[in-house]
Amino acid sequence: MSDAAARQPVWDVLPRSAAGNHNPWLVAVVLSIATFMEVLDTSIANVSLRNIAGSLAVSLDESTWVLTSYLVASAVVLPISGWLAGVVGRKRFNMMCIATFTVSSILCAMAPNLQSLIVFRVIQGAGGGGLAPVEQSMLADTFPARQRGQAFALYGLAVIVAPTVGPTLGGWLTDHLSWHWIFLINGPVGVLALILVQWLVHEPEILERERRARLARGLKVDWIGFLLVAMSLGSLEIVLDKGVEDDWFASRFILTFAIMALVSFLLLIPWELSREDPIVNLRLFGRRQFATCVALMFAVGAILFSSTQLLPQLVQTNFQYTATLSGLALMPGGLAMALMMPLVGFLSGRIAPRYLMAVGLTVVALSMWHLTSLGPDANFGFFAWGRVYQTVGLPLLFIPILSSSYVGLPQQDTDQASALVNVARNVGGSMGISLANTVLANSEQIHHNYLTDQLVPSSPAYQLWLQDAIAQFSAVAAPPDAQLRAYALIEQVVQQQAVLLSYIDVFALFAIIAAMLAPVPLALLRPQPTTAPRPGR
Repeated sequence: MSDAAARQPVWDVLPRSAAGNHNPWLVAVVLSIATFMEVLDTSIANVSLRNIAGSLAVSLDESTWVLTSYLVASAVVLPISGWLAGVVGRKRFNMMCIATFTVSSILCAMAPNLQSLIVFRVIQGAGGGGLAPVEQSMLADTFPARQRGQAFALYGLAVIVAPTVGPTLGGWLTDHLSWHWIFLINGPVGVLALILVQWLVHEPEILERERRARLARGLKVDWIGFLLVAMSLGSLEIVLDKGVEDDWFASRFILTFAIMALVSFLLLIPWELSREDPIVNLRLFGRRQFATCVALMFAVGAILFSSTQLLPQLVQTNFQYTATLSGLALMPGGLAMALMMPLVGFLSGRIAPRYLMAVGLTVVALSMWHLTSLGPDANFGFFAWGRVYQTVGLPLLFIPILSSSYVGLPQQDTDQASALVNVARNVGGSMGISLANTVLANSEQIHHNYLTDQLVPSSPAYQLWLQDAIAQFSAVAAPPDAQLRAYALIEQVVQQQAVLLSYIDVFALFAIIAAMLAPVPLALLRPQPTTAPRPGR
């Protein structure tokens, strides 16, 4: 054997690989660090809003712009990140995003008022929005088709586990230190990620040649396309995030942004389809497999992000859990997901992805249906196990969807494809949260009215309940006061029952949606794995 052959790595070295001569699995770990940090920030601030509002002397409604501003900026950058990576260079763009995200995180922690915090969160969202798409396209080009499932399983630990860890970590930091630390922790992690990316991630020569060729032809920026993307997704994010609290289209503010989102989206489609070098390649949706994967990722985002918000909200408001304890209720689900990821990565190379997706949706549907047995006596174990059942199914969706999205696509389209898949996940998450909160609000009112209608003086059950309550309070209060307290207690119980029933309605709705989607993956084209030849073969 020659010296050159002896030095040949045991892994496949693909022409567009981001690993170069380094171990690609090590590079996959490095790329996941920054994404974990970014996805963590989409959920970590949720449990700290009350503390942020109190510290900055603003209302709770005003503090929600801390979340909205980040999501809007991220939504705008996500779809154009593929084009930006092709112009700037994939590795360079990745490092720029990490640096922007890290510096703006420190600035968020130092913000003296709400206005400056919102500005820094916009910058943070712009930096974070470009991370996941470019890193996923790097993985798609670094690993051959037969290993992509395992690679995305490793990377998926960051994308799926981070929203689960976020509320726990955010609650602990807020309870024991201060809300500033939910941003400060990004500093050392960001610096570490920058060093490792510079050291281990490689920019392939073929990508550099493509970038130089594009610049040599003259850089024609699709400014109109960029403006339409920013208006459509930015306006949509504002509508989804603020719609519930502003009573949807009864609000002129929401109606205005809804019209902006719709009009700009309708203009975006013909404009981008007519460009030679569009900022967003909508032609990819003409491929059945890719379009189906994007639709399924949309559903995964809706279920993952909405349930991650619903459970802590439920246990804090109705079961009086602290922020830390509510986060701990989600932690077993994160551990279950961490165990499932490598298993699904192994199975993805042996079982057709469409079957894994169908099973995953079925598991998610059953897990959401399990939560419909929610009652006023539900304990910590009920919520923890409910989350575990759900997270067992999510890796069966996330990994096959990602690995199947790139099947049959030209290699030069991986950046754009990755951007669109991540747009689907984030927009799906926002729509899922918005849908859940809308159903909660409407269903709670319906159940409250129904339960109240049953409390009629002629009802023997109501009279017995009232007399028992009066008897309890008579031991500590005068008869008139005892009667008032009894009425207040009955109203409180009715309100709690209405809230629990509204959560059950939401869980049932997501169970039905997941069950209806279970057959959809079977429409996917059967992937045709290709083994890239080693250089020199």
